[in-house]
Formats: sequence, C-alpha cells, structure tokens
Amino acid sequence: MAFYYTVFLILLLLVPLNRSQSTVTNQSQFFTLMKNSLTGNLLSNWDVEKEKLFCNYTGISCDENGNVVQVDISGWSLSGHFPENVCSYFPELRILRLDHNYLHGEFPDSIRNCSLLEELNMSFTNLTGTLPDFSPMTSLKVLDLSYNLFTGDFPISVTNLTNLEVLNFNENVGFNLWKLPESFSRLSKLKSMVLTTCMVSGFIPASLGNMTSLIDLELSGNFLVGQIPAEIGMLKHLQELELYYNQLEGEIPEELGNLTELIDLDMSVNKLSGKIPESICRLPKLQVLQLYNNSLTGEIPDVIAKSATLTTLSLYDNMLTGEVPRGLGGSSPMIVLELSENRLSGELPTEACSGGKLQYFLVLENNFSGQVPESYSTCESLLRFRVSDNRLEGSIPEGLLALPHVSIIDFGYNQLNGSIPKTIGNAKNLSELFIQSNKISGVLPLEISRAANLVKIDLSNNLISGPLPSEIGNLRKLNLLMLQGNKFNSSIPDSFSSLKSLNVLDLSNNRLVGHIPESLCELLPNSMNFSENLLSGSIPLSFIKGGLVESFLGNPGLCIPAYFNSSDTSFPICSESYNRKKVNCIWVIGISVGIIVVGSILFLKRWFSKGTSMMANDETMSSSFSSYDVKNFHGISFDPSEIVEAMIDKNIVGHGGSGVVYRIGLSNGKVIAVKKLWSHKTKDSTLEDQFDLNKELKTEVDTLGSIRHKNIVKLYCYFSRLDCSLLVYEYMPNGNLWDALHKGNFLLDWPTRHRIALGIAQGLAYLHHDLKPSIIHRDIKSSNILLDINYHPKVADFGIAKVLQARGGEDSTTTVIAGTYGYLAPEYAHSSKATPKCDVYSFGVVLMELVTGRKPVEADYGESKNIIYWVSTKVETKEGAMEVLDKRLSGLFKDEMIEVLKIAIRCTYKTPANRPTMNEVVQSLIEADPCRFDCCKSSGKAKETASVTKTKNQYDI
Repeated sequence: MAFYYTVFLILLLLVPLNRSQSTVTNQSQFFTLMKNSLTGNLLSNWDVEKEKLFCNYTGISCDENGNVVQVDISGWSLSGHFPENVCSYFPELRILRLDHNYLHGEFPDSIRNCSLLEELNMSFTNLTGTLPDFSPMTSLKVLDLSYNLFTGDFPISVTNLTNLEVLNFNENVGFNLWKLPESFSRLSKLKSMVLTTCMVSGFIPASLGNMTSLIDLELSGNFLVGQIPAEIGMLKHLQELELYYNQLEGEIPEELGNLTELIDLDMSVNKLSGKIPESICRLPKLQVLQLYNNSLTGEIPDVIAKSATLTTLSLYDNMLTGEVPRGLGGSSPMIVLELSENRLSGELPTEACSGGKLQYFLVLENNFSGQVPESYSTCESLLRFRVSDNRLEGSIPEGLLALPHVSIIDFGYNQLNGSIPKTIGNAKNLSELFIQSNKISGVLPLEISRAANLVKIDLSNNLISGPLPSEIGNLRKLNLLMLQGNKFNSSIPDSFSSLKSLNVLDLSNNRLVGHIPESLCELLPNSMNFSENLLSGSIPLSFIKGGLVESFLGNPGLCIPAYFNSSDTSFPICSESYNRKKVNCIWVIGISVGIIVVGSILFLKRWFSKGTSMMANDETMSSSFSSYDVKNFHGISFDPSEIVEAMIDKNIVGHGGSGVVYRIGLSNGKVIAVKKLWSHKTKDSTLEDQFDLNKELKTEVDTLGSIRHKNIVKLYCYFSRLDCSLLVYEYMPNGNLWDALHKGNFLLDWPTRHRIALGIAQGLAYLHHDLKPSIIHRDIKSSNILLDINYHPKVADFGIAKVLQARGGEDSTTTVIAGTYGYLAPEYAHSSKATPKCDVYSFGVVLMELVTGRKPVEADYGESKNIIYWVSTKVETKEGAMEVLDKRLSGLFKDEMIEVLKIAIRCTYKTPANRPTMNEVVQSLIEADPCRFDCCKSSGKAKETASVTKTKNQYDI
C-alpha cells in the first residue's frame, strides 16, 4: 500500500512538470512562426534553436513561471504577416505592441482570444479590412489602432470594454460614417479618447460629460455638427480638448471655463460664432488656445494678458474687433501669436516678445495703426514677422531686419516710410522679404546681397531710387524679384543673369536706361517684365521668340531687329545703321570666338597628350576623386572620377534652387543625371558647421535613396566630401513637364496628360501614405516632374523634402521656406507647419497647368493673382469652364478635362481640411480616365503634332 501511495505522489508531482515543459515548447514554437512569417534585421537576435532562452529575447518579458507576458516589437520595421493564435501560445500575455511595422493583410481576429491582454498597440501597421467584435477582451486597458487602413463599420463594441483607459483610432479614414453612441459614457475609467480623422459624424453627445476620468479628448478632423455641449465643462481632469476641423457651430460654452486643468484647447476650422468666453481666458494652466478660421466676433478679452502660462494664441481668420489687450505676452512666454485676417485696430502689442521666446508674430490683414514697436528689434527668437495689409506708419526698425533667425519679414501694403536699413546684410537666415506698396524711399542698400538665403524679394510700388545693385546677382537662391513701380534709374546689371533659380523678375514702371543684357535670355522661360522704362536698343531675339514682346511695352527706345520677320507693330524696326553695326559686331565676335575655339582645341589636344601620363602620377588629383564618400542605393557602382571629369559646362542641362544638373554619358553606355548641390559654406562657417550640415544631408539622402516607386525618380547614389555633394539620378530623356507644356515641340494630348497627372498623384500618395514616416515633398511644380522616354512621369527634386518624424506633425515645422511662387499653399502665410495638404495644393496647381496649358503666374491674371484666381473667375458656368480648357487640344475629351479641373479646384481649396488626400485624388483621377471605355489608344508617348505646334503654338500660349 505504501508503494502505491509513493507512486501516486510521484505522478502527482510530474503532471505540472510535464505541463510546464509543454507550455515552454508551445511558446518557443510561436517565435519560430514569427521568424518565418516576418522579416527584419532585429529578428536576427532571436536564436530559436535554443528553445528555453526566449525570455531573454529583445522585446520579450516573462513572469516567474516562464510564461510570456509581454511582446514588444514596436518600431522594428518588420514586414510580413503576424502569426495567428498568439494567445494559444502565450495564454498569460498582458502586453502586445506591434506598432510601427509593415504588417500585411487584415486585423488578426484571433487576438480577441487574449482574455488577459491589457495593452494592444497596432498603430502604424498598414492593416486593412474590417474589425471584429472586441467584447471578449474585457481586461483591455489600452487599445491603439491608429494610422491604419481599416474599412467597414467602426467597432462600437469597444464601449463594452469598461476597463479601457486609452482608446486611440487616430487617422482611420476608411470607416463608414458613424456617430458617437451614448454608450461611450460607460467607459468611466477612460483617460484618453482619440478619434481624430476617423469619419465621426453627427452631434457630440452630452453624455460625454459623464466620462470624468478623461484627460485627453480629441475628435478633430471629422464631420461633427451642432453645438459644443456645455456638459464638456464637467470633465474636471481634462488637459487636452481638440475639436478642430469639424462643422461645429454656435457659441463656445462659458462652462469650458470650469476645465481648470486644461492645457491645450483647439477648436479651429469650424463655424463657431459669438464672443470668446472670458472664462476660458482665465484658465490657470492654459498654454495653447487655437480658435482660428471660425466666425467669432467681439474683442479679445483683456484678462488674457494676465495669463502666466499662455504660449500659443491663434485667432486668425475670424471677425474680431477692438484693440489687442495691452501687455499681451508680458506675463507669459509667448511663442506663437497669430491674429491675422480679423478687424483688429489700435497699436501693435509691444510686450509680445517680453518672454524672449516669440517665434511667430502674424497679424496681417487687420486695421492696426501707429509705428512698428522698437521692442521687436531685440526679439532674437523670431522666425516669422508678418504685419502686411494694415495702416502702419513710420520707419522700419533697423534691428528688426538684423535678427539672426528670422526667415520671413512682411511689411507689405502699409504706409511705412524712410529707407531700407543697411542692417539687412545681417539677416543670415532671411528667405522672404516683402515691403511692397509702402512709401519707402532712398536707395536699395548693397548690403542686401549679404543676406544670402533670400528666396523672395518684393519691394514693388515704393519710392526707391538710384541704381539697381549689381551685387543682387550674388543671391543665387533668389526665386522672385519684384522691383516694379519705383524710381530706379540705372541700367539693368548683367549680373542678374546669375540668378539661375529665378522664376519671376519684374522691373517695370521704373526709369531704367540702356540696353537689355543678352545674358538675361539664359533665364528663360521665367516670367519677366521690363515695360514702362527708358530702355533702348534691340530686343533680344530669344525674348521675341519666347512670346515676351509685351514685357517690353512702354520703352520708346526699343526696336525689333530687321532680320526678324514679325507682324508686331508695337515696336519699330531697328535702324539700318544700328543693324549694320550689330551685324558687324556679330561677325567680329564670331570670328574672334572661332579663332579662340580652334586655338583652344589645338592647345587642349597637345596638353592632354602630355598630361595623360602625368595624371597617373598626380597624387593631388587622384586624392580629390578618392576623397569622395560614396553611398550606393540600387546596387550600381559609378566611378567618381569619370563623373567629376564630365562635369563641364557643355553637359549642363539645368539649374535649380538646390544646384546645377549635368547630363553625363558614361563609358559603359549608361546615361545619368548628376546634381551638384550648391555649397552651403560661408565665410563665417566653421569646419564643424560643415560636418554637421553634411551629416544632416546624408541622413536625409539615406531616406530618399530607400524609396522605390515607378513614379519617383530613382536616386542611384550619393557622393560627398566636405566641399561638394553630388546626387546621381536616372536620366529622363524627355525633360520636365514645364518644358513639355510651355515650350515643347510636341503637343501632349489629353490621354497623355491624364496619364501624367495620375502618375504624379500615385507617386505623391506613396510618399504620403505608404511610407512610415511619411515624406512631404514641399516643392511640387511642373519643372520637378520629369518625363521618361514614354512620357511617364517621375516626381523629382527632393532637395527640400523633409521626413516627418513625430506624431501629429509636431516636428514638421521648418524655418526654411520651401516651395515656388505660384504653387505655394496659402497656409504658409500663417504657420510654418508643412502638411501633406500643402503638397495636395501644389499638385492642384499642376493639374490646372495640364488642363489649361497655362502657367501658374501670367500677367493677364492681374497683379498678385495666379492661375487659381483666374480659373475661379471662369468656372461659375459650364461655358466659362469650357473656356479655360487648353485650346490647342481637340474637343474629344472636354467632359473628362472638366472632371480633372474639378479635382484641381478641390485640391486648391483655401482650407486644408477641405482638400482631398492624395489617395482620394488617385481614385478620382482613375474615375476620370479618358480611356476607360477604350475610346482612345494610349501610345505611351506624346502625340507628335508637328504641323500644329512645331514652331508657332509654343509661343502662342
């Protein structure tokens, strides 16, 4: 009997041992499944051959019994399918974090069986399909499924998870429209509810006021209507309330003043009316108050000036009146003050920068008067200063133009006088200077040429006199130069031809004399205006052929060469003596050049025959090639020395804002494009500065080199050294879309244009929606769209693209002004936050170019107007819409062109929230395909209609 008892005890002890061994085996099997179904470098650290060591794997935690309780592979950049039945293998699992990976397929339904799971984070995983009933997961405290591609109905079943503390469905735009149910109030433990941009409609239920544990409530970017319930004021622990980008209306409830823990309040871009409640302005911890783009009236409550915590006050685009509270910013560390597009009056607040942190001071389009306070001259933190469209008087404070970090200064459309201070030369970071339509006099100081980062200068319609400084030619980044309507009285400097990035040059309505420099022809096809001056001599032939004759009207001394056959009677034929003199001059120059060329060829031939053997022994030359740091991205090797030797003037095919581009044929027969980036080295830069700059550039290039998409130009490799950086791209034989539309010998038919539009949209959709983190291009324009041999488009020039690294775009701000005049989204006037909707706007302008055949900026649109304004004045009727269509095209596809025009108009809405996403644009363009019913045959290249467009029509745009 004792023997059987002993055996029984032994068996009893062995049962849990066998169960434990079985559990270990099952758990180790799941790690094998993961390694087989997922790919990624970090998984290589898991040695699945040693079954019992999985508790030591990176990202894995076990309890004291060896049961896996946590799987955290977030941010590992893994791709593939996550295995099913995770909780069959890990029955004690408490935490599962899979976020920021590239998972395929639909949401794994088997996760619902994880009855002990407390945290599930599958955000940023690209999952698709519908979501299941989450009711069985009763232990769940954190559920984050943000930034995915789910479709179907929103899972209302989450309201059964009464232990939830965090519920996050941010950015899920594929759901069907749904309404917030009353049952949400059952989630009494919920601290954070983020339902931003996930198709919520209807009213905000008053019962949300019962969710008194809430700290963070975000319902932005949806379709909510009606009034904001006063019951929200009962959420006594609330720190963040975001309701922006909805259709809420009515007055802001005074009860929100009871939210004494509130730090961030954003109800922008709605239809709110009435006054700003004084109770809100008294909140003791409020740091951010954003109510812009509503219909608010009345005055800004004076009590807000007493706030000791306020850092951001954004109230632009309302109907506010009265004066800004005196002392605003004097008690708090103000960073952003945006009051533009209201009806505010009185003097500008003098203490806005008292805290020493003010970065954005934006008060344009109001009725402010008086002088610009000198106190802003000491505001070294300023990045943007915009006070245009007011009634300001007096002179420009000298120190304001010399601030070290400011990137935009805008004084336009005021009544300022005095001269432009010479301190402008100290504005090392200034990229945009607007002082148009004031009473500024004196001369334009030479020191402006030292502000080397200037991209846009508009000094038009002032009283500036004296010479045009030739030193302006040193501003190599200049994109726009508008000096019209002044009293400049010199000749046009030849140095202006060095402004290779220039898109707009307007020198009209001055007193300029002398000849038009032939060298300016190098800037074509830029928009240029020299009318109403005192210029004389012959108009350069390139301007005439480019259809720019009207740009020279009002210059009695100008004439057209006799040998140019033109019916234009606006200008006389140049006199015979002038023409003879010019012809003789041309002969002399031609013969001289011929002699020099022949002599140079003989010299170079002899020099090269001697220098070949010397080159092999020339260590200096050899080291200059070998000193390049080379980074390949597509498994293709290039010899730096062969590329550097071919970077000569005859191989230059273009200049851009970021560098010069060469077409280079290699010895292996391959043709490539090489961009040599402009050097950022300055007189004051140190070796350490250059190292940091190159390191930053390499980081960005690494990201761009990893991009793989048929509509993104391929970056082969990157050569860099301290003084030079080279980007090697695939070569696009058909140039860019700007040239194809506005100066090409071939007329792009509508099916080809539509295919180009769809390709661009697909490339941008890939950048915005398929990459994690996403990329914003920031300079979409037709000249940055390259065309391959079959006229398929490829988006190019990411020289100013930045990778968004933080949630909600908080790190998407920039102090470098990207973009090109005519394509830039209007929200840049108010904020430095670049979003994908900025690219959508620029793409809409490109669509308008494709539909109309016209340029984004043309003289007949009107002063300071662009193609968007011109189109808006035409499309009120169908007949007007037909009028904007490119008249060079046949009438076969008018209805389809109108559909694309509608898409372009949506893309260029003023309010970003009303613009579609690029995914939506792609779908709309597919539906507008002119060939979807086989009514056309896509030949894969442009329609060659030489008889129509070979010479004439490219000038008759």
